[in-house]
Amino acid sequence: MTTHSTGRRALLTWGAASALGVAAPSAGAHGELGPVNPPRAAPPLDLTLHDGRRTQLPALLQARVTAVQLMFTSCSSTCPIQGAVFAALQAQVRGRLANAQLLSMTIDPLGDDAKALAAWRDKFGAQEGWVAAAPALAHGDTMMNFVGGRASNRTTTAAVGVDRHNAQVFLFDTRGRLAYRCAEFASATDVARAMFELSKQV
Repeated sequence: MTTHSTGRRALLTWGAASALGVAAPSAGAHGELGPVNPPRAAPPLDLTLHDGRRTQLPALLQARVTAVQLMFTSCSSTCPIQGAVFAALQAQVRGRLANAQLLSMTIDPLGDDAKALAAWRDKFGAQEGWVAAAPALAHGDTMMNFVGGRASNRTTTAAVGVDRHNAQVFLFDTRGRLAYRCAEFASATDVARAMFELSKQV
């Protein structure tokens, strides 16, 4: 089964369960895909945004349905694809989901400063509501460990350098909680559908 089909099946499972008022299976039942039951509060990461502002992750997530991707600006393999997916996602949710937010978070805080993150956004035509952020150096791996976004076939940083993340999209609810894990390279349409569903849950 393709990744796209797997992601679609997870979304349909969640939608059907929600419509029936039945709790959907845990994310673990999907191999780290699908709903996270119970949702998990985001860690208090210190962030520097693409415009130089500083904030903490929970504050950035509050009152928004947020799609998070892990990336780094010098990546030339999966990250450009991820950026293109977010560009398409932005077009699908902008003006239709008032509290939608897209967050591109670097896993290379040493190499990605605010200027590099701003250039990343510009490259993909990011508009208001799509932010990019770098965690504090001490928290470089915290987000990846929290969401379970580490590439399953890569076991050590030394073996792969900084490129050790996967291409999933992680959805956070309006209370700043990890609530859904999309499949790797899920389409913008599938991610948008999940965001609309999540907006109805809280």
